[in-house]
Amino acid sequence: MKIQITGVEPQFERNLQLIADLFYEECSLAVATMDNPDIVVNYVINRDKRISIKADLIEISTNNHYSAHHEQNSEFLPGTKEWEKAARHAISYAFLILLQDLTGIIQKWGTLTGIRPTKLLHNKLNQGLPKKEAHSFLKTNYMIQQEKLELMQSIVANQLRTIPDLFSLQNEVSLYIGIPFCPTKCAYCTFPAYAINGRQGSVHSFLGGLHYEMWEIGKWLKENGINITTIYFGGGTPTSITAKEMDMLYEEMYESFPNLDKVREVTVEAGRPDTMTVDKINVLKKWNIDRISINPQSYIQETLEAIGRHHTVEETIEKFKLARDMGMKNINMDLIIGLPGEGLAEFEYTLNETAKLMPESLTVHTLSFKRASEMTRNKGKYKVADRNEVQRMMNMATDWTKAHDYQPYYLYRQKNILGNLENIGYSLHGQESLYNILIMEEQQTIIGLGCGAASKLVDPKTKKITRFANPKDPKTYNDNYEHYTNEKIKLLSELFVK
Repeated sequence: MKIQITGVEPQFERNLQLIADLFYEECSLAVATMDNPDIVVNYVINRDKRISIKADLIEISTNNHYSAHHEQNSEFLPGTKEWEKAARHAISYAFLILLQDLTGIIQKWGTLTGIRPTKLLHNKLNQGLPKKEAHSFLKTNYMIQQEKLELMQSIVANQLRTIPDLFSLQNEVSLYIGIPFCPTKCAYCTFPAYAINGRQGSVHSFLGGLHYEMWEIGKWLKENGINITTIYFGGGTPTSITAKEMDMLYEEMYESFPNLDKVREVTVEAGRPDTMTVDKINVLKKWNIDRISINPQSYIQETLEAIGRHHTVEETIEKFKLARDMGMKNINMDLIIGLPGEGLAEFEYTLNETAKLMPESLTVHTLSFKRASEMTRNKGKYKVADRNEVQRMMNMATDWTKAHDYQPYYLYRQKNILGNLENIGYSLHGQESLYNILIMEEQQTIIGLGCGAASKLVDPKTKKITRFANPKDPKTYNDNYEHYTNEKIKLLSELFVK
């Protein structure tokens, strides 16, 4: 699909491309003339405090015409960043109306293409708007459908039940500790994850740097009297390293970080079942790790092989039961909707198998073709379900979770996600992941430690967010971890030490 846009400035092109991508898998869009466009959209914009937009769309092959009109108030005059932001929203709003009329596809998330829809609702409710008025605002300004508003409201309510002081944690921090190794790299993955076989030297060097970073950050936290809310070991697969290395890592955690008795939750992703052993579970228990994740993604063996997960379905079940028998009482599992070759029947089978295990929480992801993944680079090789079937699979997940007493408690969205849907975390009552809520709602600083870990620094007063990323490559990290640790401490001191 080729779309030509006229009447708007080039800085609005990216937002229009994001809207077009909601409707078309392959789409080139230009705010300029182009050869042989399939669609031409002409904008007429009244550039004043009241932004008035008239947009006309012509479908070249049929000569069908569509029109949209939208008005939006701005407190600022043209030429300001605030006015440009309002104009960007109004231009996208009109474009969405045109493409919905043209294709007959209703986007249930409206104009939203960002990651965190529930943050919008939290903000409106915190401003004192009654629930009904907050919903009306989101529906009117973003065209969010009622179904999604109700989902957002349910999640917001569950989050505030789980963390009643969610908006009072700005003077604490959470920690993300990244282990950038896996048995193999999955085809859909873009996380910093390197196949561990043959890299033991890199692992040792990396862990040395990570221990240093943990110690220095812990020392800074102690000196400044800052407590930790949650700790999350992610990756990669943190259980890819040996039991001895895990033991030393958690010992470092206890020696480095202050007031661990006040930490509300420690999570270790054991996402690849083939990394779990009796020795490793014993190490987790030794250090009071109270939440792990064992991720099947699918219970179809052919699917696991197609996406590069070198474990069997049977191994997922065995390792889950092993962890349960050894006393692990808070286990999360991840499933992915829309994996290659899977449709309704395969996903229903996966849900039925999940029901036999009943993990405390379940994250239902919708497949996203992430830019740097092997799956995206070889898209023709991976055949996935169409928009309608993916939506039916999501509906099936919604019905299944309700029937099994799971409640939605966090949500995020990604670019290039199938069917313009979402990823939803569900849990049994009282088993929600606190870290997942905190990372999504951005109410406190998350300090990232380790290779590929990103820090999200939230100003305790203004809530302005600054991001700081460690290197993704283990060698670069190993060569520079002292520098990155010092730079991070400088940024943290600017925020917390006045």
